[in-house]
Amino acid sequence: MQIKIESLEHIREAAREFVNQMGEGTVFAFYGKMGAGKTTFIKAVCEELGVEDVITSPTFAIVNEYRSATTDELIYHFDFYRIKKLEEVYDMGYEDYFYSGTLCFLEWPELIEDILPGDAVKVTITTDEDGSRVVEF
Repeated sequence: MQIKIESLEHIREAAREFVNQMGEGTVFAFYGKMGAGKTTFIKAVCEELGVEDVITSPTFAIVNEYRSATTDELIYHFDFYRIKKLEEVYDMGYEDYFYSGTLCFLEWPELIEDILPGDAVKVTITTDEDGSRVVEF
């Protein structure tokens, strides 16, 4: 599946389409260069899922927890950018999150490839020369 985001003004429509196409997956691994828009897209997806809290990158906390106001379901948002060793992820109890059946959105999953669930959905965000983004999964 491929979703094109022409500009920031169209991100909510793209997020809505993503949510409609998510299927049964619960762990979504977002790949993309720095500045590709991973956090911005995840924020829009969370808003489409009914999150009313302020959604920010969990760069220093590693994980943020949100709750959908419409479904009351939890959503976990991870940012592994600052992970130095895989042991840090073991210590945080990643299995409790990844195998909980709860939605998990992961930024910088390439830093924890060895422990990603086999059924994690790979989502790649790339930037085109015109500034638009392409989300593939």
